[in-house]
Amino acid sequence: MSEERRKELGDNDAPVEEALEKSFDNTVTEGAERLHRTFRAMLITGLFGGFEVGVGVMAFLAVLDATDNHLLAGLAFSIGFIALYLAHSELFTEDFLMPIAAVVSREASVLQLVKLWGGTLLANLIGGWVFMWLVMTAFPEWTATITEAAEHFVDAPFSLQSVVLAVLGGSTITLMTRMQQGTESDVAKIVAAVAGGFLLAGLQLFHSVLDSLLIFGAIHAGATITYGEWLGWFGYTLLFNMLGGILLVTTLRLVRTKELVEDRRRKSPADPDAAHGD
Repeated sequence: MSEERRKELGDNDAPVEEALEKSFDNTVTEGAERLHRTFRAMLITGLFGGFEVGVGVMAFLAVLDATDNHLLAGLAFSIGFIALYLAHSELFTEDFLMPIAAVVSREASVLQLVKLWGGTLLANLIGGWVFMWLVMTAFPEWTATITEAAEHFVDAPFSLQSVVLAVLGGSTITLMTRMQQGTESDVAKIVAAVAGGFLLAGLQLFHSVLDSLLIFGAIHAGATITYGEWLGWFGYTLLFNMLGGILLVTTLRLVRTKELVEDRRRKSPADPDAAHGD
């Protein structure tokens, strides 16, 4: 009776609220579009994503060097997420909710998801590595600041605290993408980007791509950090970023819209590639 009453009060006949239905449709559609791009387009989009988050890191370092305040620097970093949104680039950690929703709804295949993740992550890191070389060549006076910021991550022991910081990093950016999918307002989407940037950089959450750029910049500046130390930190941070984004946000959102997922699966062809002529 309560479900029937909800439909009477709402503007749609779906088993969930209209706002959730619209958000789900937008999420699956955008996820499918990302997954059905060519591999070349994925790489270029990811490369630009590395450049643009690097712009945020540059702003972060400028404010941190001037104020020694991570919260203010976190606000400055949000410039990078705003650039990502307005320039239609993407980070690897943005590719949890939307692509997984598309795969679960049979709008794309698991192989396409793996290709998107691998290509985007590699391109993010390459783009970020190149951009941070430019930044530290232009601003060598930030060497002490970026070295201290990078050592915060590579010197962190593998502990429950480090794991939780990485889980929160993954869930925070995935929540940011969920917030952006929940509105059609560009202003609201930019507010979500600012909030996500503030939390990730201002609270020094562990984020596999963002913090890798800080580490790359410190290496370029001559810090005694090695790529082996970066890789040791990067490996577990990447894993727990994924767990945070997938388990704490993506899975729960899909369970909330389970009826919509089932309906979409019934309407989709058996071969996910057939829906897009691949």
